[in-house]
Amino acid sequence: MTKSELIEAIAARSDLTKARAELVVNCVFDAMLEALQRGEGIEIRGFGSFTVRPYKPYDGRNPRTGQAVTVPAKRLPFFKVGKELKELVNESRVRAAEFERLAGEAGDHPVVDDGSDDDE
Repeated sequence: MTKSELIEAIAARSDLTKARAELVVNCVFDAMLEALQRGEGIEIRGFGSFTVRPYKPYDGRNPRTGQAVTVPAKRLPFFKVGKELKELVNESRVRAAEFERLAGEAGDHPVVDDGSDDDE
């Protein structure tokens, strides 16, 4: 899902216009970015948490030239998935697998009466 698809989904599920939904999404992302820039973590219970991990400088190599380069220290955002989200995502996979299994067992048998009189 892209940012624009997220905005459209929010607008469709609420009484917000697309412009208002875009404002909400941008405000949420801006607030999250500002918190991470300050080195704060963000915890959304049941969904997951965002943190910033520091990395020390190290000596690396330019992959094209093979020349040694020093990679400077940096901080990178990291997301850890929450238990509930993990379970919900896996639950949907289990449901899909169960559906596939049942569909395979059904074979050519119609699941829904299409109104035709082919069986008679």
